[in-house]
Amino acid sequence: PETVELVRALTKQLDRPAVLDADALNALTGRTALLAACKTPPIITPHPGEMARLEADATPQTVNSDRIGTATRFARERGLFVVLKGARTVVARPDGVVAICPTGNPGMATAGTGDVLTGMIVGLLAQGVPSWEAACAATYLHGVAGDLASARKGQAGLISSDVIEEIPCALKLMHQAPSNEANENMRNDPM
Repeated sequence: PETVELVRALTKQLDRPAVLDADALNALTGRTALLAACKTPPIITPHPGEMARLEADATPQTVNSDRIGTATRFARERGLFVVLKGARTVVARPDGVVAICPTGNPGMATAGTGDVLTGMIVGLLAQGVPSWEAACAATYLHGVAGDLASARKGQAGLISSDVIEEIPCALKLMHQAPSNEANENMRNDPM
């Protein structure tokens, strides 16, 4: 009950970009209308199970069977940004534009890696990067870091700190790549 009240109070006060994840998403189960109170569209970062709890009559299986449609519909209907984590993470914005991340691997489906992604998005937002660009860039870099960690340690037994350790290398690769490569590598689909 306290978490629900806290999320309700905070959503009314959100006047700058913010990321809602984990318990904030759980507190919104059955209460997604609270998101309409946000003055600035937030970014939510659900995995399929959390997305199913937010969507009426959905299951993780139905979410996974139409990841692009689910993320796009929810983003449009609620006026927010959705980063639907999982195989080929989907990033959707309120106007129906969607991007699909080509980086990442199954070894990243482990406790804490979603928190790493959230931290990366928040870090970019804190630097003044707009929400869409922050969500796409962080998702792409998170996947690159996960791929580097997988190449170094293997997918089995990968833990979130392995991904964190590779973020500097992912950033270095990004800076060495031709300008705007992350945006070009994220497949954009107007829906």
